[in-house]
Order: sequence, then C-alpha cells, then structure tokens
Amino acid sequence: MVKQRIVVGLSGGVDSAVTAHLLKQQGHEVIGIFMKNWEDDDDSEYCSSNIDFVDAAAVADVLGIEIEHVNFAADYKDRVFAEFLREYQAGRTPNPDILCNAEIKFKAFLDHAMRLGADKIATGHYARVRQNPATGLHELLKGLDPSKDQSYFLHRLNQAQLSKTLFPVGELQKTEVRRIAAEIQLPNARKKDSTGICFIGERPFRDFLNRYISKEPGPIKNPKGHTIGEHVGLSFYTLGQRQGLGIGGLKVKGAQRGGGEHEPWFVARKDMEHNTLWVVQGHEHPWLLSSQLTAQDASWCAGQVPADSPLSAKTRYRQSDAPCQFQGLGAEGFALTFPQAQWAVTPGQSAVLYDGEVCLGGGVIR
Repeated sequence: MVKQRIVVGLSGGVDSAVTAHLLKQQGHEVIGIFMKNWEDDDDSEYCSSNIDFVDAAAVADVLGIEIEHVNFAADYKDRVFAEFLREYQAGRTPNPDILCNAEIKFKAFLDHAMRLGADKIATGHYARVRQNPATGLHELLKGLDPSKDQSYFLHRLNQAQLSKTLFPVGELQKTEVRRIAAEIQLPNARKKDSTGICFIGERPFRDFLNRYISKEPGPIKNPKGHTIGEHVGLSFYTLGQRQGLGIGGLKVKGAQRGGGEHEPWFVARKDMEHNTLWVVQGHEHPWLLSSQLTAQDASWCAGQVPADSPLSAKTRYRQSDAPCQFQGLGAEGFALTFPQAQWAVTPGQSAVLYDGEVCLGGGVIR
C-alpha cells in the first residue's frame, strides 16, 4: 500500500474521529482540519462550534495527529447561506447540507487540503467511492449501514472531487464505529450525533428564520376555500408539515375526502401570489400525493446524465428508494414519473437518483 498524505475533516464527532484513526492505522500521514462555517452568533447556546473544536482537538491529541482550525465562514455565507435565504423567500424548502458539501466541504476544504500537499481528503460521511474498471469513472455508493447512508447529501460532488475523497466509515455499521471509538478510548466515543445545520443548531427553526426573513401573515384555507386560520408567513412552512399550524383541534363542517372530522391537518400547497397557505386533512389526501415531478439545476456525480430508463429515487433524505421512470429534459433538468404516488414532494428539496447502490446524481425539485 502506498503511504499517502490525507487531510481529514475533523468535526468533533465520532464518525470523523474514527475516520482519522482508521487511516492512521493503515499507515497514512493524517492531518486534521476543523472547519468553522458560521460565526454570526457563535457564543449562543445553539451553535456549538467552540465545543466541537475542543472535542476535535482532544481527538487529534489522542490519535497523535496535527489539527488546524480553518475559518470558511465568509465562503459559507456567500455560497450556502445566501442561497438558503433566497430559496426560503421564494417559498421553497432548500437543503443547505447538500449545498455545504458541494461548496464548502468538497470545494473550499478540498482546495485548502491540496495546498497542504494532500493526496486525498477524508470525511466521516456514510458513503463509499469506487472506480469502475470498465469506464474509469468514479462511483458514489451508498454507505453499508442503510440507516446511516448519506449519499443523498453528496450527490452534487463531481468526478474530480470523488477521485480525491475517502469515506472509511462508509464500509462500517454505526455500531462498529462506536465500538472502535470506545476501544481506542476516544474522548468523544459517546458523543451524540449532531442533528440540524450548524447555523441553526438545535434552536427553534422559526425563531431563526425570523431574524432574516420578513413575516407577511395571510390566510390558511381548506380545499373548500374556507379560511380556517392565519399563517405567520409562507416561508415558515413546508409541504407535509403537521406541527405548528395553530389549527389543531379545529372542527370544520364537512371534513374532506381522506380525513374524518378530527384528522390532523397538513400543509398541502403554498400560493405565493395570493399569500395563501392551503391545508388538508388526512395523511393520504390526494393533494399530498404526486406521481411526477420536474427538477432543475441537475448535477451528475456519476459523470454523465443517465439514459432515459427505469431507476429509483429519493425525494427526501429519510425515505426508501422509490421506483421511477427517468426522462432527461435538456441541459440541466429532468422529469420523474412514479408508478406509486410519492408523499409531500417538496419544491426546493432534492430528487436524488440511484441505480441499485450507485448514486447517479440529482436535481432540485421545482
């Protein structure tokens, strides 16, 4: 095996810590980098980047590797956060983790690592990369632990990025990663997985958006066109949302098809032009189901656009793959048709395509 210089993104979490350990064990020269991507309210209880850096530094100490603290906050604000706000203001629900991977972790971070003379970079993502001997192209594969697979978030990586990237924990189950961390006595072996995006952390999402997006209240209507409440601003709601509508135990005369009188309410449509939020009762209401979608801003980690053919897709992260028919629509778009209707397909989220365990790429649902 050729000894390489590998720069690992150490986040302070257990996955990236075990990643660094495994590579060091294989005899590589390993350097840790801690990425700081947000600093607007860094001292708040919600953004834990200071604690995470202390944890990452403690891991580096135990493993006997160098660690560097790098600030990408300006890049993040320009490339990820600005786009995040634009999408929300347009009434869509973006996925900043996908953008952060494409623009920061595998662009700004990769560039920085190359300046340090790295041969490769590595992160603690649950995914795998292999080179196809027949085509020479790099393939992004699902992580072997199906409950942790993160290929969905990585689908915007390109061939050059994949060729320089390693995902050692993608070959393992999460339980095994925890076991290794405990065995080598990593200080963060029991640290719980982070949820949410750094700049929001664990805080209430609406409170956060309030600081950046103006509120414009308007009517909440049911499919009969009756106004049954008031929303606080369309940007603050997402399709399929059930909590926080403020119309909980509401009785409405003539409950609609798909729901009895006391069935829960779900956000079904957002009419930006008339500033109206449409809600329906019942999880299986027809307004919540879609048999087709179109997507734009497509990106193909497979290195080429798939042929028009049967594939499978996820229209949200925590979803099992759904069979679909793929149809390319010119330069940057595609359409998908699903034999079985999909629930709450949400503009702004990503539709990501798979051929078995191989992630092909995806686009932003319109």
